[in-house]
Amino acid sequence: MRRPAAAAMVVAGALALTLTGCGGSDDGAAELSVGSAYMPQPVSDMAAGFLTITNDGDSADRLTSVSSDIAGQVTVHETVDGAMQETEALDIPAHGSLVLESGGSHLMFEQLKRKPKQGQEVSVELRFAESDPVTVEIPVKPATYTPKTGH
Repeated sequence: MRRPAAAAMVVAGALALTLTGCGGSDDGAAELSVGSAYMPQPVSDMAAGFLTITNDGDSADRLTSVSSDIAGQVTVHETVDGAMQETEALDIPAHGSLVLESGGSHLMFEQLKRKPKQGQEVSVELRFAESDPVTVEIPVKPATYTPKTGH
């Protein structure tokens, strides 16, 4: 029996992010929540996005795709041996987290239709191999923003 999560507390920064359609169940499925989300204000026609997906469930899941109305496409990247590369999916372990952070795995917003400004929010839909999609409102921070905790 599936039950959607209504909201998640941001691990760092005490920001509340609204989740819609987050999959969870009483039969050992993944139970996902999203926190620590931010986007540095873009300075070109591309932007990066960072967040943490926490899985409190008994089953692993995978982040398979991302979309946003501000970009022509949003791709998922990982850093391997110091080189950034696009990937089809990233694992979210059971009772663990997937951390998307500067210098590591992250979201790339390409072909921006508009450049969001500091203080605005960007709506993003995260899609998973097993769980229902999750919509997250990502706050736009200064271009030089570095989180103090959570990443």
